[in-house]
Amino acid sequence: MTTDPVVRYESDGSVATVTMNRPAYRNAQNSAMTYALDTAFSEAAADDGVRVVVLAGAGEHFSAGHDIGSPGRDAHLPFPRRAGLWWDHSGKSGAEQRFARESEVYLGMCRRWRELPKPLIASVQGACVAGGLMLAWVCDLIVASEDAFFADPVVRMGIPGVEYFAHPWVMPPRIAKELLYTGDRMSARRAYEVGMVNRVVPRDDLAAETLALAGRIARMPRMGLALTKRAVNQAEDLQGLHSGLDSAFALHHLAHAHNAETSGDQLAGMDARSMRAES
Repeated sequence: MTTDPVVRYESDGSVATVTMNRPAYRNAQNSAMTYALDTAFSEAAADDGVRVVVLAGAGEHFSAGHDIGSPGRDAHLPFPRRAGLWWDHSGKSGAEQRFARESEVYLGMCRRWRELPKPLIASVQGACVAGGLMLAWVCDLIVASEDAFFADPVVRMGIPGVEYFAHPWVMPPRIAKELLYTGDRMSARRAYEVGMVNRVVPRDDLAAETLALAGRIARMPRMGLALTKRAVNQAEDLQGLHSGLDSAFALHHLAHAHNAETSGDQLAGMDARSMRAES
């Protein structure tokens, strides 16, 4: 087990970079990483010198999603609640355990980070899968390398998409259905064509291009950026995003409960290796 921090935080002038740092596990998100991300975003929000935040992933991949099989998996452990007031999930069982935990670390945290009052840019290379999509989607802009790909294959588990179900808002509904029904990978170029990604750049230029965009945005007035972000986010919510997330989250947990009742496992017996084998 490495002693490196699961999230790195660096600031350079007006731009802060938050880097997921579990490259050996394709930056799979365990709870330790989730709360470290929240700490980093909070630090960036509180720093008056920071105008723009970049979210990146160390190594070959942005993020392969939730940690469902690494040695650092910690879904059973308690952490101080930050995103909401649901009680601690540890020591609970069944739907109560799942709903309490995922309300906090998945849906709750994503909603919290979406409201960071500073522009947030995802810098995506390699895999951006399932839970990785959630992290990219809460960002205001996405810059992807040419080798990046996007996928939400959890329908293979009998589950209707990831917990932060923004699919029909970040891409047209029929494209969202195709992504979910097939579990196929969407290339960076296709993601750009459907409006999910802002820019596609060569892999070697990803960091520089992302930082250049961040630097350009950072020259705008801080309050103007914050109010503009709020205006667009509110428009999305008026178009149904907020209530849609609640509805889909309930269906997500119906699927977990169905799996647990019919197969004895909330993930229908699937793990990280079997998910990759089916892709």
